[in-house]
Amino acid sequence: MNTAATVLQKPALLLGLPNKITLVRTVLAMLIATVAFGSGDLTWLITGYAVYWIGDIADGAVARYRDEETIAGAVFDIVCDRACCFLLAAAFMATYPDVAGPLAIFLIQFGVLDTMLSLAFLLWPSCISPNYFHRIDRPIYTWNWSKPAKALNTGAVVVSLLIASRLELPWLPYCVALAGVAVKVCSLGRLLAILTGRRPAVPGTVV
Repeated sequence: MNTAATVLQKPALLLGLPNKITLVRTVLAMLIATVAFGSGDLTWLITGYAVYWIGDIADGAVARYRDEETIAGAVFDIVCDRACCFLLAAAFMATYPDVAGPLAIFLIQFGVLDTMLSLAFLLWPSCISPNYFHRIDRPIYTWNWSKPAKALNTGAVVVSLLIASRLELPWLPYCVALAGVAVKVCSLGRLLAILTGRRPAVPGTVV
């Protein structure tokens, strides 16, 4: 989009369709996670993750299609992602206590390091969400918000846990979770270097 749609310019967007999708998918995912937490049923857990991931794709796609992206919507999405991930991870750990180690590493990474990175776009008024951070710095964008990076960010540890349980590879989820931490630490280091003037940002376009 050419111009940022702000809440002041378009007040109705605060309760627009993209944010409604975010709200519904978050409530549904958290309710399903609660059921999974109490029942210990893997089917409910998988359903909860599916609702979260599909909804997370849908709200952003609808916002871009309808030209209804806002800073408020981006922050709302970031907060809701954490709510979904933490409750689903709690249900996962309650059902399978052995996954607590890798998931704890992931939650520290996603809840602290990734949150700092995801909110960094607010430091640049011209950037309305992390999806446009390539205009600020292409490497940080590529490592964190390109399509492959987004898929790996919340899905890699969960998938690795399922693979590890099938193939008896207990070390695999730890490696995946620690790799995620390494990416976030490198990204934060680069971000701080840019903010302090020790490294120039490298803007770019999305291919």
